[in-house]
Amino acid sequence: MAILLSDAGLHTHLLPLTYTRPVGMLRPGILTLAEAWQRLSGLPVGFSTEAYLREKFPAREAQQVFEVHGGLLPNPALAAAVLNLGPGEVLMNRGKVLAFCLEGSARAEDLHWSLPPGYLTPVEHEADVFLVERPWHLFQLCGKAITYDLGLITEGRHSQPLSASNTVLGDPGLIFLEEGARVEASILNTGNGPIWIGRDAEVMEGCMVRGPFALGQGAQLKMGAKIYGPCAFGPECRIGGEVNNSVVLGYSNKGHDGFLGNSVLGEWCNLGADTNTSNLKNTYGEVNAWNYAEGALAPTGQQFLGLVMGDHSKSGINTMFNTGTVAGVCANVFGSGFPPKHIASFSWGEGGTYALEKALETCQRVMERRKLPLTLQDRKVLSEVFHLTERYRH
Repeated sequence: MAILLSDAGLHTHLLPLTYTRPVGMLRPGILTLAEAWQRLSGLPVGFSTEAYLREKFPAREAQQVFEVHGGLLPNPALAAAVLNLGPGEVLMNRGKVLAFCLEGSARAEDLHWSLPPGYLTPVEHEADVFLVERPWHLFQLCGKAITYDLGLITEGRHSQPLSASNTVLGDPGLIFLEEGARVEASILNTGNGPIWIGRDAEVMEGCMVRGPFALGQGAQLKMGAKIYGPCAFGPECRIGGEVNNSVVLGYSNKGHDGFLGNSVLGEWCNLGADTNTSNLKNTYGEVNAWNYAEGALAPTGQQFLGLVMGDHSKSGINTMFNTGTVAGVCANVFGSGFPPKHIASFSWGEGGTYALEKALETCQRVMERRKLPLTLQDRKVLSEVFHLTERYRH
């Protein structure tokens, strides 16, 4: 048996984050969605995604495959419902398709996720479910994801001791430090949710943290950081300044003063010193943001929305991002005034193009600093994204 996480027709709706990964590799909390499914099911997890991503993120073959909506936030009850499906059944929740158990090698098509075939037997899942279907759902579901993940990874285990140099507001039992985690002379508030500090991660002196909060393996909160939860920062991130309700998928830096709010950053991003994001219009009205499915700015239904940035993008010092800015992959953002609301992938400053080979050289140098290689698969994916996004640069 195996779990197959499907993009479920959401690839375009979750760009630019899904230019470089399937939907199931997004990280709304401590774990990626795929990691959470693997822990809950005990089964190997594969992906049904775009053709150019399949070499790096392969499918799984098995006699029985449970094909699951990749944006589902997994929990024990949901996992049990999926694993209880029999061949020819589809798991539903109030008209929404959650998972298929198809016969043999059959696989669901994009259309099936909105209109399941009539020959399948529907099985209703009564409990509430939560779906990542747009980029802002990552920070909106962050607190719930942290709570779910914390239960998965800490069950039957004990936290490492917290240094007496810290001040705790709320229940100290809601703070969990993994082995090698360091937290000194900081204020930790669990009144609104738990705080998890990953293996070898560090919270430097003078930080103020409100849960729910997750700091991934090897990551750092810089001195005096002010973090308003829910926030989740993945492995090896460097975070400073003021951050509110934001998700950073991993290996990215916002190491300096400046505000980041209601935002999502991919991997290997870097925000220069004093970079700031607006997350609320002066009119307090609905935020418009670039919609890749429509190829234009479109209403989001959100009042609070800051920056959505794809992998390997960077901003120069003192960059000011307008409300609802969307930056693609490998964008090098600098120049006078506010950048445009849509910053194309592989853009260079004000109107230039970041040559592919130059961008790949930078990616390699950046990843080597974290002792990770830029693999041939990574190069192929980024090269494909370069060509897919050419029309936006002209």
